[in-house]
Amino acid sequence: MKKILLVSVLSVSLFACKQENKEAKDQQEISAAVEEKSEEKEQDSIKVIPVEHASFAMTLNNKVFYFDPVGDADSYSELPKPDIIFVTDIHGDHMNAETLLALTEANSAIQIICPKAVLKQLPEELQNRLVVMNNDDQKEFFGVQVKAIPMYNLREEAKDFHVKGRGNGYLFSVNDRKIYVSGDTEGIPEMRNLKDIDLAFVCMNLPYTMPIDAAADAVLDFKPKKVYPYHYRGKDGMSDVEQFENIVTTNNPEIEVEILDWY
Repeated sequence: MKKILLVSVLSVSLFACKQENKEAKDQQEISAAVEEKSEEKEQDSIKVIPVEHASFAMTLNNKVFYFDPVGDADSYSELPKPDIIFVTDIHGDHMNAETLLALTEANSAIQIICPKAVLKQLPEELQNRLVVMNNDDQKEFFGVQVKAIPMYNLREEAKDFHVKGRGNGYLFSVNDRKIYVSGDTEGIPEMRNLKDIDLAFVCMNLPYTMPIDAAADAVLDFKPKKVYPYHYRGKDGMSDVEQFENIVTTNNPEIEVEILDWY
């Protein structure tokens, strides 16, 4: 079973010291038993369920959001069913028509949000489910504000992997929280200019996106409260995400780095 991360806003209710200590101890015991981290939240909860590489599920506003689901549909059989699916790009580690068909066949209401380049590559059977968002478009789904953020390469040798304007990162705003999913990108100005991000999923793999030092530099620039390294399997193996964590936390201890079980 993959590790499930539950993140929630701290409760504003006041408790006596003794009660706080008891509840904290109880919560630690529960967390250890189910391999889950949790914090009390006032209005909403966010649960992150990694699947593999760029594929994961996340609950927002009590709805289940899937991201770049690819691979065997059985990999998703124990996950909550999706209410909506987001696809970032045309590459096979982000877009798979067979997987999308399998995940949506039982529910005709599930929408697939994607850039235009993805729409052009998906079969007729999926076309009536697709909602196109291109860079800088903004829409609302299930009470969650969504903005499509550009994703592209900067290094000359990597520019053809992800050209500007083709794929999307996504920025989600709900209940005064902001979540950023980078997609395949380098430390572009559109990432560095983000403000007040609570949770960020940041890619780092060579030669396709960026090295760990570049990813860390970008994260130190836009200062999310918490960052999840993801999409870190490259051509020659895994990126050193522990080193990424060390760079980030050494230079800004206020940024939390959480390494989930992606592989």
